[in-house]
Amino acid sequence: MKRILLIDDNPEDRMLYRRFLGQNAGFQRIEIIEASSGAEGLEQFQLQQPDCVLLDYNLPDTDGLDLLDALNELAPPDTLCVVMITGGGNEALAVRALNSGALDYLVKQQFDRELLNKTVLYAIEKNEWRQYVARYHGELQDVNRELRDSLAALTETRQELHEKNTQLSAANQEIGARNRLLARTNQDLDNFVYAASHDLRQPLNNLRGLFDELRRSATFQDPEEAVVLRLLEESLHSLSTTITDLAAVVQEQRSPGKQAAEEVALTSLVADVLKTLRPQLTATEARVDTDFAGLPALSYVRSNLRTILINLLGNALKYRHPARVPHIQVRTYQDSGCPVLEVRDNGLGMNLDRYGSELFQLFRRFHPQAGEGTGVGLFLVNRLVHSEGGHIAVESEEGQGTVFRVFLHGEGGHC
Repeated sequence: MKRILLIDDNPEDRMLYRRFLGQNAGFQRIEIIEASSGAEGLEQFQLQQPDCVLLDYNLPDTDGLDLLDALNELAPPDTLCVVMITGGGNEALAVRALNSGALDYLVKQQFDRELLNKTVLYAIEKNEWRQYVARYHGELQDVNRELRDSLAALTETRQELHEKNTQLSAANQEIGARNRLLARTNQDLDNFVYAASHDLRQPLNNLRGLFDELRRSATFQDPEEAVVLRLLEESLHSLSTTITDLAAVVQEQRSPGKQAAEEVALTSLVADVLKTLRPQLTATEARVDTDFAGLPALSYVRSNLRTILINLLGNALKYRHPARVPHIQVRTYQDSGCPVLEVRDNGLGMNLDRYGSELFQLFRRFHPQAGEGTGVGLFLVNRLVHSEGGHIAVESEEGQGTVFRVFLHGEGGHC
């Protein structure tokens, strides 16, 4: 909506201008404010801040040129839109008005509705364009100052870079040698982990055989000894599963192809994970709620998914809040064709603004006082998820808890 201020002491002329402008098709909506004197015009200008002023030269308390000077003092530079209405045949007065800041003029009784509307419309558009250009030039001047400052800084930086490049050239040779050594070390480490996970199978099988023989041949009178046997059997099962998964993960990194995915039932997998974590669950009296209605099963490498769950749930228990019982919520659902595994806890939480960029780095821990750990878990989880084309989103608030949303993979292999 545009505001137009009519300053004219003749009510018949104001009524005519109002009727002409009311029929204007150039604006969507207009609001017309009237003033019958220069003093009233100045007051209305300050109150209404009109988009354009239609100013009659002959006023009872002043003339149009003096009032134009007063309006220029009230308006910011290059923002005043005035169309002067002069008497017939007074071209010199029109020129003076334009030199004093009016954007256009009309000669009284020599214009019709169309000319009035067109003149006012063009004056408003010219004023808006003038303001846009002024803002643009102001911004351009600011940019030029910044560029000059940046050029000086760039010259200084180039000199510093030249000196740094000399140092970096020497350092690059040392880094190259260290990288080659690191590559060999990583390969040796992978080989060691792979060999160790396989070498542990035989001692574990021996323990399993001894346990089976003990349970078959020995007689126990104390009922609590049966509980010990059950716990021992569960621990052997957990150790066996861990070694198997460790070998599978290392094998996945060593082999050029991916492991075969299978249809994994979430209820069965989570039950297996909770059995592995039973000592921690019992010790903390934690409550775990699951909701797999949105996605009861999904196609994934089972060992990798189990490793992801064990680490996320294990962290939720490890970094529990000391003032409340751990409450962990696990659910799955689809998001834009991507299967999502969500693990929510009410634990210690963390400051993502401070630590977010380091969250998945190897050996990084953010609550070293809350239990023991190596900081490998989230690194491994992130590595497994990314290897399948997925990603992880994290929400956390210190003292309130954390939500991990694991976007496993999309229909095309990425999400």
